[in-house]
Amino acid sequence: MQFKLYARQPFQFLSVVKSHGWVQLAPFTFDEQKVSLSYTDRLSNGRVLTYHISETTDGVAIETEKLTGSEQAEVAQHVTWMLGLDMDFSGFYAASLGEPKLLQAEKKAQGRVLRSPTLFEDVVKTILTTNTLWTATKRMNLKLINEYGPSSDGETDVRAFPNTAEIAASSPEVLKETVRVGYRAASIHELALRIESGNFNLESLKTSDLPTLDLRNELLKIKGVGPYAAANLLLILGRGDFIPLDTWALKLVSHEWYDGQPVTAKKVEKHFEKWAEFKGLAYLFWDWKYEG
Repeated sequence: MQFKLYARQPFQFLSVVKSHGWVQLAPFTFDEQKVSLSYTDRLSNGRVLTYHISETTDGVAIETEKLTGSEQAEVAQHVTWMLGLDMDFSGFYAASLGEPKLLQAEKKAQGRVLRSPTLFEDVVKTILTTNTLWTATKRMNLKLINEYGPSSDGETDVRAFPNTAEIAASSPEVLKETVRVGYRAASIHELALRIESGNFNLESLKTSDLPTLDLRNELLKIKGVGPYAAANLLLILGRGDFIPLDTWALKLVSHEWYDGQPVTAKKVEKHFEKWAEFKGLAYLFWDWKYEG
C-alpha cells in the first residue's frame, strides 16, 4: 500500500536524508537510483516491517505492506518524526541572511537531521560513534541489530533495531563479547535497564519543553554521553545551541580559517558564537572548504 504525508515547507527530502551519517546505519538503507529511503521498523503491536520513503511535490510517499488503520497512523507518526516533517526553521534562515557560507540553507531547506523513530536508538547510535572510526560504528551497529533485533516473518536478514527489553535482558559482558562494542557495553546496558525499570522516561525528552541547558544536563546524565554526544543528540531533538565538538570539527575549522594548523575547541566556538541558538545548525550546514 502507499500513502502520503505533507511536509512543512520548505522541504527537500535529500537534505534530510544526507544531513549526517545516520542514513548509512542499519536499519536504514538508501537506494540512490530510486532516491528512496528504507527503514525496518517494529510497531507497538510487535509487527516488523520495512517501509520505503520517497519525495512528492509537497512531502513524502510511504510504500509498505498492507496496514491496519492504527498501524498506518503509527508509521505516519514515526516517519513524521524521522524526517522532521512538521519542523519550522524560519528563524535559522532569517539568521543566515547575509552569510555567504549559509546561502544554500533555505534554498536546500536545510535544518532537519535524519532521526530514528525512538530516542533510545539515536542515543545508542551516538554512543557507538564515540572514540572510534566510522567504519567501526557501522559494524557495531549492524552487529547489535543482527544479534538482538527482531526480524520480520521469513526474512531473518531484515531486522529492526533492538528495544530496551532485548538489551536489558543481556549483560555488559555478553554485549562486549557478541557485539564487540568495548567499553560502550556498560553504557548501553545501563541505559536499557534504567528505561526498563521505569526510572527514566527517555522518550519524553523528544517533546520536552525544558530550556536547552536543562535538557542538555538530562542527556549528560546518561552514562556514555559526554559534551560531544549531548550536542549531537540536541541537534536530533531540534535544539541547535551546541556544536558537536570532535576531531572532525577541529579539522574543518583548521582548514577553513587557519590554513590547516591545529586549533582548539575554543576557536571552534569563537567562530560560531554569534549564531547563538543556531550555532549547531550553522556549523552542521556551513559550506566548508575542507571535504576530507
